[in-house]
Amino acid sequence: MTRTFRVAALALGLSAALGGIPAFAQGKEPAMTGKTTMGPVLTDAKGMTLYVFDKDAGGKSTCNGSCATNWPPLMADAAAKPMGKYTIVTRDDGSKQWAYGGKPLYTWAKDAKAGDTTGDGVNNVWHIAKP
Repeated sequence: MTRTFRVAALALGLSAALGGIPAFAQGKEPAMTGKTTMGPVLTDAKGMTLYVFDKDAGGKSTCNGSCATNWPPLMADAAAKPMGKYTIVTRDDGSKQWAYGGKPLYTWAKDAKAGDTTGDGVNNVWHIAKP
């Protein structure tokens, strides 16, 4: 009994340290709709604009290595489940990433603050993700 309590307390402490219960566990969608000068866009929990990559196809991310450094994927917890238009793709390294309408979602390292859309149109293959 004591061991179970300690493990539960540790898990609660870790959950609090990581910002609480993950959105998917609360039944909330993994992205939100934010307002930008380009109209409504999908954003992460911090309000950062999400993007899609034209080279991604078939529900698979092709942005790995240095690409993923510049375009950080919107990662999904291993226990996350698809909901509505949000699905989960498995990346080359086995980690999970959120997708919207089958298209993997990313942020852009050069966006400095919530509402920035500087990644839209980069190399004519990156576009804001629209709800």
